[in-house]
Amino acid sequence: MNPAAMLVRDFLELSAEHLPGKVALICDGRRLTYQEIDSMADRLANALLAHGVGRGERVAVYLNNSVEAVVGIFAALKAGAVFVPINATTKRDKLAYILNNCRASALLIEGRRTPLASEILRDVPWLKCVVLCGEPPAPDDQTGQPKAMVDFAYILQEFPAQRPPRVNIDLDLACLIYTSGTTGDPKGVMSDHSNVVFAASSIISYLENVEDDIVINVLPLSFDYGLYQLLMVFKFGGTLILERSFAYPAQVLRRMDQERVTGFPGVPTIFAILLQMDLSPYDLSSLRYLTNTAAALPPSHILQLRQKFPWARLYSMYGLTETKRTLYLPPEQLERRPGSVGIAIPGTEVWLEDENGQRLGPGQVGELVVRGRHVMRGYWEAPEATAERYRPGPIPGERLCYTGDLFRMDEDGYLYFVGRKDDIIKSRGEKVAPKEVENVLYAIPGVVEAAVIGVPDPILGQAVKAILVTNDSRLTEAQVLAHCRAHMEDFMVPKIVEFRTELPKTSSGKIKKTELT
Repeated sequence: MNPAAMLVRDFLELSAEHLPGKVALICDGRRLTYQEIDSMADRLANALLAHGVGRGERVAVYLNNSVEAVVGIFAALKAGAVFVPINATTKRDKLAYILNNCRASALLIEGRRTPLASEILRDVPWLKCVVLCGEPPAPDDQTGQPKAMVDFAYILQEFPAQRPPRVNIDLDLACLIYTSGTTGDPKGVMSDHSNVVFAASSIISYLENVEDDIVINVLPLSFDYGLYQLLMVFKFGGTLILERSFAYPAQVLRRMDQERVTGFPGVPTIFAILLQMDLSPYDLSSLRYLTNTAAALPPSHILQLRQKFPWARLYSMYGLTETKRTLYLPPEQLERRPGSVGIAIPGTEVWLEDENGQRLGPGQVGELVVRGRHVMRGYWEAPEATAERYRPGPIPGERLCYTGDLFRMDEDGYLYFVGRKDDIIKSRGEKVAPKEVENVLYAIPGVVEAAVIGVPDPILGQAVKAILVTNDSRLTEAQVLAHCRAHMEDFMVPKIVEFRTELPKTSSGKIKKTELT
């Protein structure tokens, strides 16, 4: 196939043609081949088409990580539609908002949630079809089931496995991924097929993925980092082990041992848990690489991970939904630049700008600007937000992504995350980057998680507050402050130190600072 014409559905279809009998997915105790998943996706796609889902219409996948979620994503693409992954913990009002915002034509939802599905059918007039997945509802919940509702199991029995015709080109949308919406209503990031194909191909190239790779994914498919594990593995013809979460770490580690996992993508909160565990009961020698994004790993955690997994390559990375992946640090640079998240991913370009749009050089702090085929199409029906984030590029008609994140660059062009523009704390007239303070805090023995925020102060303007989770009950505020005074400027030293048993997290595992005070 001409790579220029590739669609995201081809990730599955080409692997099903070349590797039909290979195990593609291990999930919920099942081992499914590429051919089996391709057939299931064809059947569901034909059911969507039969219910009137048309080219470019949106199909929402409101499911936990599951076989049905994987099949639903590719079925939507095979039907010529756009898939919209929604975290299964999303509450009713936000779910209805997203479905109405994108005018979803179809919804995949767990069968046990049939009462919720009935309410959603009333509240979202665009819905033509609701597919009930997994365990069926209790008998009392099945009375008066609307005709628009159909069981996933019934679809697999009654609809043909004939492959639907290709109707899309690579400029058509492949997916809408809604951002977390911590500063307002969630916004749908529009990714066309060429965006996804390019991003997946670029990441595969620097991770050096091959068909023999077995990747375990504990991140939700509604999170683009989790989603791309599925898309990338199916593109290079590997095997994906799909877990619900990292809630039971020992179970995940046993699976990694048993299945000889080669790739483990994580986020800082997952690696913080891993670093507290005794790994000696598990044989993890098959691990070829670990990857981290969502937030930068503290250098102290990088050092500990290198000690626990000296045989594996560790990739520190940075990205945002609006561009998928943006930066990666080649593992051979880790010793020299442990605090860096790297350089532009292959085939892309980045630089730093000040508030006046002037490009900055080494040692200066500015906003990261991204140029490349992975710069997404903008926000769904939100022209003002799109214009703010996506701005004109050097070539007429081109758009760049202004990330809203501050970085500094070293003499060799490697980038270091400083903080979000709107996270910077202004204390005593000085600017404090929370990330710099957090890195110092993570170096304290016993500190498992750290979050630094600014709180109102009548004298300082904002006071620096550190909130810590530790595994050492003997650690005191005085010890924390003494460590900080020894390792940072006075104006950066926290005025307040608070110990907690846990920190609030987003569905993707990031520390949710908006809920900290």
